[in-house]
Amino acid sequence: MTDNLRGAILMMLAMLGFGIEDAFFKAATATGGVTAGMGTVQYGLVAMALYAVYARAKGVPVLTPAYLKRGLLIRTGFEIVGRLFFALSLAYTPLSTTSAILQAAPLVVMAGAALFLGEKIGPRRWAAMAVGLAGVLLIVRPSPEGIEPNAIFALLGMIGFAGRDLATRAAPASVHAAQLGVLGFAVVTVAGLVILAFEPGPPTLPAPLAALLICGTAVSGVLGYTAMTFAMRTGEVGVVAPFRYFRLIVALVLAYTLFGERPDALTLSGAALIVGAGVYSLIRDRRSGAARRSALKPKA
Repeated sequence: MTDNLRGAILMMLAMLGFGIEDAFFKAATATGGVTAGMGTVQYGLVAMALYAVYARAKGVPVLTPAYLKRGLLIRTGFEIVGRLFFALSLAYTPLSTTSAILQAAPLVVMAGAALFLGEKIGPRRWAAMAVGLAGVLLIVRPSPEGIEPNAIFALLGMIGFAGRDLATRAAPASVHAAQLGVLGFAVVTVAGLVILAFEPGPPTLPAPLAALLICGTAVSGVLGYTAMTFAMRTGEVGVVAPFRYFRLIVALVLAYTLFGERPDALTLSGAALIVGAGVYSLIRDRRSGAARRSALKPKA
């Protein structure tokens, strides 16, 4: 088995884990046994504990002073926004809609890299980003009365995650993946506390079934994150990254079978445009990188 094939399989397993994570969280909040805020707090605490155990097993400190460096502070701020609004979107928006809008994050990252990091983006990839944006508009369907309120949660969550991915480039290389996991899920906990502060009534502990589902959310999320880390370190990024879109297929299947969601033609068309534009952009990026390396290679 080649490294690229192994990386692709790991990425699909990671997306399966993330899809199951989303379904667990939506099921937990749908039972009425836990609010979005309390569910997010429990999810963050359980996953943070799992990553702390992983860090100790790897012999690295659970906490590091690098958390206070500027790059990681910016990353943390964006992740709070992403986690906060993504949790609200999972609780109050159809799973298929939330997952479809999330797929636009790589396109936003690419645009951000061009605008803020000085990366060169060709006209074809700008066109692909425009197509992806059209797909998002098909899903949220803005009208003269405005955008459907719950869809805004998914949009803001996607923007937060895109900003986090951009800021990750500034994260110190010395920070171990387990330490990033601890920080990431500490952020989830903070996001949950923010949501909790705005929920009506006093906080209540999750019902037993809801608590069990949230534990499933944490385990699935940790396994998905770990598999994705190994995937990105195993194969070529240009080959492995497009398999991130497998998450949307998982989400659509789970939304259909578990929650009875029936996305309409416009939602499915929008999702297809987003995925198609993202895959095309990744392929173009890979070809451009190969061409640059070929041009720089010394000629005999």
